[in-house]
Amino acid sequence: MTELEKGPLGQRRGRGARERILAASQQLFRNQGINRTGMDELCTVAQVSKRTAYQHFAGKDELVTEYLRRFDPDVMPEVFDRPDLTPRERLLAAFEMPASTPLCPYIAAAVELHDPQHPASRYARDYKTAIAARLTETAREAGATDPEQLGEQLALLIDGASARTRVLDSNSFPAAAAIAVVLINNAIPASSPR
Repeated sequence: MTELEKGPLGQRRGRGARERILAASQQLFRNQGINRTGMDELCTVAQVSKRTAYQHFAGKDELVTEYLRRFDPDVMPEVFDRPDLTPRERLLAAFEMPASTPLCPYIAAAVELHDPQHPASRYARDYKTAIAARLTETAREAGATDPEQLGEQLALLIDGASARTRVLDSNSFPAAAAIAVVLINNAIPASSPR
């Protein structure tokens, strides 16, 4: 391979550029925010030219939206698609977040972008609606008397714990899990399958 075929750090040009751009966006957007990450810095970290970046993404807006799409495309399958757990246990598993969990990227994007019509803001809204729907569906399976209400309550609790964890720089998920137990116990009759 000639020197012209190699990128800045000796990597082959063009191969995997899209994935490197997305990996760099995940790192930079999470660590310093969307607005504080410029395309020049992103391209440097991804080891691509701006021209290459714009060949893969029409602009930063498209890149931010794709970053969110790839973050959790199947809406928490590690929680909701576990056949080894009862529906009630799956509801509680939604609160088993590691202490290192940063502010939810969907909340962060919506807050930073300020524009509810931005493609990434719309995607974040769709994702949050999908989380609430999965919680509601699981609450229904668990026998909740009002699964829509319980689903919304638990979704709000997850988002609140995520934001509070970020603001206080302290894990708020254990407290949220304790509140979730109370909500779930109150919403699911003792005779329901557990």
